[in-house]
Amino acid sequence: MHVQDSHWSSALAAGATMSTPTGGGHPGGARTTPLRVDAQRNLEHVLRAAREVFGELGYGAPMEDVARRARVGVGTVYRRFPSKDVLVRRIAEEETSRLTEQARTALGQEDEPWSALSRFLRTSVASGAGRLLPPQVLRVGVAEDHVLPDHARVPQQRTQAAGELRLVPEAPAAVAADDAGAAQLLEVVGQLVDRARASGELRPDVSVSDVLLVIATAAPSLPDAAQQAAASARLLDILLEGLRSRPA
Repeated sequence: MHVQDSHWSSALAAGATMSTPTGGGHPGGARTTPLRVDAQRNLEHVLRAAREVFGELGYGAPMEDVARRARVGVGTVYRRFPSKDVLVRRIAEEETSRLTEQARTALGQEDEPWSALSRFLRTSVASGAGRLLPPQVLRVGVAEDHVLPDHARVPQQRTQAAGELRLVPEAPAAVAADDAGAAQLLEVVGQLVDRARASGELRPDVSVSDVLLVIATAAPSLPDAAQQAAASARLLDILLEGLRSRPA
C-alpha cells in the first residue's frame, strides 16, 4: 500500500489538460482528424499507465516511469498534464469517484446491512481502486514516540504505540474543503458502516477509516494477475471476519 502526501492544494482542477494549438504546420491552420485521434489515444495510454505505475509504486513514482509505461515521450505527458500534481489528482479523483459509485450501488441493491458492506468491500478490492486512494481519504501516519494528551488529540484519532499505524479523522467535513469527491466517498461509506454497526453485525469500534484501510490493504500489487486476485480474495475473507462482531 502506498499512501503518500502530495501538494493537493496547489494542483489544478481534475481533468485539466494543456490545449494543443491548431495548425501544426498544415495549410490553413486546420489539423487533420488522424492527429486528433492520435492525441486522444496518447492521453488514454498515459492515464492507463499512470494508474498502473501509481498503483504499483505509489504516487511518488516519477513521471518518466509513467511515460515509459505509456510508450510515449515524457514531453507528451507534460503537454497533457503540466505537473505531476495535476496527473496525480486526475487519477485519484477518478478512483475516488469509482469507489463512491460502488458504495452507492451496494447501498441501493443490498437490503441487508452486512451484505451491503461486504459487497462494497469485495467490489472495490477486486477493482484495485484501493491502491490509488488519495491521502485526504485515507490518512495514515506513524505515531510519535510519545502519546498525545487528550486535549491535543484530533477528534476520533487513534493514538497507538510508536511505529504503528494511526488513522486520523474520518468525518467528511475534515476533507470537504480539500476535495468534495473525497467527502462524498466518506459520507456514502459512512452510511454503509452506520447501517452495519446498527444491525449489530459490525464491530462497534470499526470506523470508516478502518473500512478504507481494508480496501487499501487487501489490494496488493502482484506481477501475476491470477495470483493477485487469489491473494486479494483470501486476504479480504480474513479481514471481513475481523470486522464482524461476535456474540457475547
